[in-house]
Amino acid sequence: MKKTDAEWKAQLSPEAYKVTRQHGTERAFTSPLNDEKRPGMFTCVGCGKELFASDAKFDSGTGWPSFFKPMADGAVETQEDRSLFMRRTEVHCSECAAHLGHVFPDGPNPTGLRYCINGAALNFKPKE
Repeated sequence: MKKTDAEWKAQLSPEAYKVTRQHGTERAFTSPLNDEKRPGMFTCVGCGKELFASDAKFDSGTGWPSFFKPMADGAVETQEDRSLFMRRTEVHCSECAAHLGHVFPDGPNPTGLRYCINGAALNFKPKE
């Protein structure tokens, strides 16, 4: 999905733009999606792609929405992130390349992974 920077700025809130297009991070405990517990689907704020199901969400205590697996294989992609003098694995939307957050190997079973995702990069669609 190709859009100009101006198109992204027009579509996204300033916070969502900073997170998804400039690889920013929202402040911990600021997203209402951190406390979202209803059944439903978390989608990409940039393109609407289904990324994480609510049944894969867990309370990590970190202040960001956390999931132990993506909705499906290929929903998200990862790449090494060496910014801020750290070595982390960045997570982005496989459709529009929006920066979502990072994945860490300290999550619960069954995957042992913690997808630590910025709420500003997500929309939530409650199950009907």
